[in-house]
Amino acid sequence: MKQQNARQRWLSVLAHSSAAQLEAHWQALNLHPSFTLIRPAETGLTRLQARMGATGNRFIMGDATVTRAVVQLDDGSLGYSYLLGRDKAQAERCALIDALLQQTEFNALLQEKVIVPLAALRDEQRQLRAREIASSKVDFFTLVRGDNQ
Repeated sequence: MKQQNARQRWLSVLAHSSAAQLEAHWQALNLHPSFTLIRPAETGLTRLQARMGATGNRFIMGDATVTRAVVQLDDGSLGYSYLLGRDKAQAERCALIDALLQQTEFNALLQEKVIVPLAALRDEQRQLRAREIASSKVDFFTLVRGDNQ
C-alpha cells in the first residue's frame, strides 16, 4: 500500500507540473535511458462529472482533453501517464519518469531532483492562489431592523 501511495503522489506531481518546469528538471539530470513506446502519446477526451454542492446527484460538467502514454524500459518496467491538455512530449516524458521511479537505482535521484522540487513549486502555487482568493473574500451579513414588529 505504501508503494501505491508513493506512486500516486509522484504521478500527481508529474501530471500537474508544467512542461517547462518538468523539462528543466529532467534536462539537468542528463539521463538517456533506453525505452520502447508501448502506447505512443495520444490525445482524446474525457467526460468530467461533478456534484452539486459536492454531495448532490452527479451531472456532466463538460469534457476535457487528455493525453496519455505508456513506455517500457529494457528490464520490462512500465511507466504510465495521463495529462490534461495536448502535450504529447510531456506525456511521454512523464511516463518515462514513472517507469524510472519504479527502479531502485533511479528512485532516490529522481525523487530528490525532480519530484520534490516540482511538488514544492505546486504547493507554492496553491498557497499563492489561496491567498489571492482569501483577499477577495466578501462576508455577507443581514441587519435586522426593529420597526417590523
